[in-house]
Amino acid sequence: MDKTKSNEHKIRYNIISMLVYVIGVILLVQLFNLQIINGEEYRKQSNTRLTRETTLEASRGEILDRTGNKLVTTEMNFNVELYKTKIDNETLNNTLLKIVNLLEENGDRYIDNFPVEIEPFKFSIGESESKSWKKSNDIDEQYSAEQCFNHFKQKYKISEENVQSVRKIIVMRYEIARNGYSNTKAVTLAKKVSRESVLKLSENNVSFPGVDIVTKPSVSYPSGTLASHILGTVGKITEDELKSKQNDYGFNDIIGKTGIEYVYEEYLKGKNGTRQIDMSVDGTATDEYISKEAIAGSNVVLTIDANLQKVAEASLKANIEKIASGGFSEKSNANAGAVVVMNVNTGEVLALASFPDYEPQLFVDGISTEKYNEYTNSEVTPLINRAIAGAYAPGSTFKMITAIAGLESGVITPTEKINDTGVYPRAHKPVCWYWSSYHSGHGYLNVSDAIKHSCNYFFYETGYRMGIDTLSKYASYFGLGEKTGIELPSEANGDLACREKVEKDNKSWYIGDTLSSAIGQSYNNFTPIQMGKYISTLVNGGNPIDVSIVKTIVNQDGTEVKKEKINEFTNNKLNYNKVEKEKLNIKKENLSAILEGMRGVTSESGGTAYSTFKNFNIEVGGKTGSAQAGNKTNGWFVGFAPFENPEIAVVVLVENGGHGGYTAEVARDIFAEYFGMNTNEITEDMIAISTLQSVR
Repeated sequence: MDKTKSNEHKIRYNIISMLVYVIGVILLVQLFNLQIINGEEYRKQSNTRLTRETTLEASRGEILDRTGNKLVTTEMNFNVELYKTKIDNETLNNTLLKIVNLLEENGDRYIDNFPVEIEPFKFSIGESESKSWKKSNDIDEQYSAEQCFNHFKQKYKISEENVQSVRKIIVMRYEIARNGYSNTKAVTLAKKVSRESVLKLSENNVSFPGVDIVTKPSVSYPSGTLASHILGTVGKITEDELKSKQNDYGFNDIIGKTGIEYVYEEYLKGKNGTRQIDMSVDGTATDEYISKEAIAGSNVVLTIDANLQKVAEASLKANIEKIASGGFSEKSNANAGAVVVMNVNTGEVLALASFPDYEPQLFVDGISTEKYNEYTNSEVTPLINRAIAGAYAPGSTFKMITAIAGLESGVITPTEKINDTGVYPRAHKPVCWYWSSYHSGHGYLNVSDAIKHSCNYFFYETGYRMGIDTLSKYASYFGLGEKTGIELPSEANGDLACREKVEKDNKSWYIGDTLSSAIGQSYNNFTPIQMGKYISTLVNGGNPIDVSIVKTIVNQDGTEVKKEKINEFTNNKLNYNKVEKEKLNIKKENLSAILEGMRGVTSESGGTAYSTFKNFNIEVGGKTGSAQAGNKTNGWFVGFAPFENPEIAVVVLVENGGHGGYTAEVARDIFAEYFGMNTNEITEDMIAISTLQSVR
């Protein structure tokens, strides 16, 4: 029995031993095959399998108008990048020179941050900047531009003698030194290069070791300055922004800085992908493939209409130039303004213009210091969105608030007439504008006529009867003196004249303050967007509205973000804390009396905007205003149409515009565009021609 078991063990041992020997022989044969027979071939293959992983940048989402017109989009461009490879210094210099020459042959620009120019030698930066630059580069402070140039020539061991060629090499080496590079991290040498350059670099990639052509998305504003204050700008991310964004961004990423670009950055930014590149040891790319697809950002759809926006901007500019040149009366310093066009029932903003404007495209790749200083040092501050950030006394455009407060509180009735004798007998005895011009009063007027003729005396008396507390209550109900909650940054609160305001400053409220407040002066300062909300609420029957400039957000898979989620996101981003107001059921007869007065402004002889709308095809309601601000007078026009069934409200402000009636032409152009009266596309030049004809 034991002998049998022993034989079985020997057999098993022999079998296992044979298997081990066989496997060993197979491994030796395979090793011989790998190292001896096919060793050279496999070594060549391993040399081509140096893999680099690079980021595949996602395109930003687009910003569209309500009809799908692209206001901000993404263009795909080619960038030239360079990885560090195992080549000597001379080969590197020669390679860089060949790259620059190739780019120049095709009219392409390359990144040039080297601050020394040649022929003649000079610094391209100021004296103080050049001193700082020398210090940061360990160069003697006394060195001239030529000496600095030679310093870098020696530093980079450039054997080339041609001065122009030397500078080209220095520019490239300097950029590499500024940003750093390695065999896994590339440095960008040129952006937005032509296809011709890409083809030549790709076809001769053996001659350009380490060079990689990368497709990069770039933000584009196809309509130039159109809606610039709405859309906003993008720019390179700062160190502070990078810290706050944690791992979502890279050092060279762009990020929304202002406007819609800033507010909806989290939606507009896509998700980057990954690209794998196989390269040989000398830096030549042998293969590439995408291991992770990039996902473009979501599209933000605005409520504005691009055509209406274009008309609003062009007409506002032409009107300001006409006022400034004396087209209505004497010349003035009118040079800025704003326009708001709003759906009176939904609160959707159909156009929002601020003049002067700016070029958002300039900020994409880094705006020049010269241009940025031009924008920021300008007296007219073109970077400020006056439609939401500028607060102005409303002047007579506020009188409908005084009227509605007086009617609703019962201190006046729609039929009561007040006798304007020219000089109001209370407080500081203010006068009606009619007295200043004709040394008499308007006589007996009811509330409709008082709005039509903009009678100060009538509203002094109304304000005196009800007091400031009632007046400020109704003004607040219409949204004046508080943010509208529009989805844009930097919206101003404005100021509402009220007792609490002065008492906080340990001052007393006087009757004279009430009288001034009743005609839109005193502490009253409102933004054009607040005025748009006020007029919309007034003409839609007194129903409060939520102002909005964002219609929806559409993801790349076609799904829409829920409106509630958009609102929650926006409120958190802009720190809005919306407070619901109790609805005031304003009597129809009171509203009718006020709107009838606004119809008289545009449709009846003696109305302050009658000359502008007397032959207009659609009946319009409106109100002009001339508000003093220091030593200048701002011009306002607020209006709505059609009169019987209002659809849109228009607010126009021109700084130092003088008479409010001058600004009514802008509203007329906007109404004409909205209601299809313009059979041809309105351009800025066409409006300018029309303006010149009206001057003649």
